[in-house]
Amino acid sequence: MSENWSAVAGAINERVNELGWRQRELAERSQVSQAIVRELQQNRVHRRRSARTLEALSLALGWHPQHLLALLSDRKPPAVGQPREDMDDAVSARLAAIEDRLAVITEQLAGLSADVASLIESNGHRGPR
Repeated sequence: MSENWSAVAGAINERVNELGWRQRELAERSQVSQAIVRELQQNRVHRRRSARTLEALSLALGWHPQHLLALLSDRKPPAVGQPREDMDDAVSARLAAIEDRLAVITEQLAGLSADVASLIESNGHRGPR
């Protein structure tokens, strides 16, 4: 599964600007090192971060604990006050979204295949030269 670190960086930067904070303040409030905050905000270093790091940042920014983790997985973040999502449920939800998208793609391919067959039929197939 791909990880959307640019969505995480964008959300953090937007929220920090809204709050009028600097990196140092976010680092202090979240108890996450300023170096890690900088890496995340600049979206330059793509290494695995613990769920606890993303949770600490989410809470410091006034969001649901799983806000940044959801963005990282290209999911809609839960609202503040919603119960924590079980990771098995998150995987199931993500898998269901992939299956839905795959069904749409399959329909589109079937339509394109029918269109190509119609074009070939109407133009009279000439075979290879």
